[in-house]
Amino acid sequence: MKVTGYRSLTTVHDWGRLIGDANGVMSEPRTDVHVLILETDSGLEGIGLGEHGDIDRVFGAVEGEDPRAVTTLYDRMLARVFKTGHSGATFGAIGAIDMALWDLKAKAADEPLWRTLGGRDRFVSGYASGLDIALDDEALVRLYERFADRGFSAGKLKGGRNPEHDLRRLEALRDVLARNSAQPALMFDANESWNRSQAVRFVTALERQVDLAWVEEPVRRWDAAGLASVRRGIRAAVATGENLTGLEQYRPLLDADAIDIVQVGNVWGITHFLRVAAVAHGRDLPVSPVAYHANPLAHAATAVPNHLAFEVQDLSFPIGLQVDQEIEDGGIVLGDQLGLGIRVDEDRIKIARAANPLAAITGPHVRPERAGLRLVPDMRQDDRIGGPAVEQVGS
Repeated sequence: MKVTGYRSLTTVHDWGRLIGDANGVMSEPRTDVHVLILETDSGLEGIGLGEHGDIDRVFGAVEGEDPRAVTTLYDRMLARVFKTGHSGATFGAIGAIDMALWDLKAKAADEPLWRTLGGRDRFVSGYASGLDIALDDEALVRLYERFADRGFSAGKLKGGRNPEHDLRRLEALRDVLARNSAQPALMFDANESWNRSQAVRFVTALERQVDLAWVEEPVRRWDAAGLASVRRGIRAAVATGENLTGLEQYRPLLDADAIDIVQVGNVWGITHFLRVAAVAHGRDLPVSPVAYHANPLAHAATAVPNHLAFEVQDLSFPIGLQVDQEIEDGGIVLGDQLGLGIRVDEDRIKIARAANPLAAITGPHVRPERAGLRLVPDMRQDDRIGGPAVEQVGS
């Protein structure tokens, strides 16, 4: 079996609500989802998810190769861009190809990927994370009630601009999840919006009233000294890693003893997750994947000894993707369909040229001008979240 080509498609996920974080909010409740289909001479096709506009920089490393040599081909892709670097969009393309290769490997073995990777239990423990900063308090409660109906007893709140506002919402989240646990786990995500002293002051204020399991990305993702400083100044664990593009970017953080929860982005692929999990396990640290549509890393999470909890951002899947998963009992239950268990209805999805999207002007992917530089909480709703509040949650 040899890789012969690829197709790129773009579908959308309808959230039924605006999503965002302390940096901003998406302009509409539908976001693009990029789908990569690797073609082979055997007729089998592999599915990968995530932006892959730089695919032509690395596709030559896998073209004509047997897709079952996944980890070797992963290193071959890295070697292909040795001098110019593999971070950013290129790492996203490597991740999408890597997912598709693993999908092919499991399909060739006639089994679901979680079996191929050595998983024993198809259940992956999770936590609810609604990307919820645009919601008013009532809509926030309604959203997490839906998660609680699926058995979730842990949840993560977006915030970081006003401690009184965030404390009120954390207490509301705790009350909703308390139906499933007397001591629900609460996490808080600031998305790199603080400097280190702000982080300690803000989290300390929250911790006077609520118990936080972890605080995520309190300062910049690469700031080993800053993360270590925050870790020493608060009770909660410090989590980071979703935006690190390469195993080497974790080394200074681990060497500085700066993090407690090692996170990995789904969009960077299966091999990257497995390697980061192994490095974290060598330091007795847990690993936690940050979600992406169809939760591809859930298969790999079944096969590592230090998986903590998988982020679940929504209870539905993108248009045109049939995903063999159930969200229940506070986590993800993987099915028996081959590979990643993703079926693509190409009649419902438009074929698109693989291209990097234009840089956003505002929203959660754009760092605000005054991030980390505010002296007092900003009470203005529009400025706090980068857009108007939303009062409804879709069903």
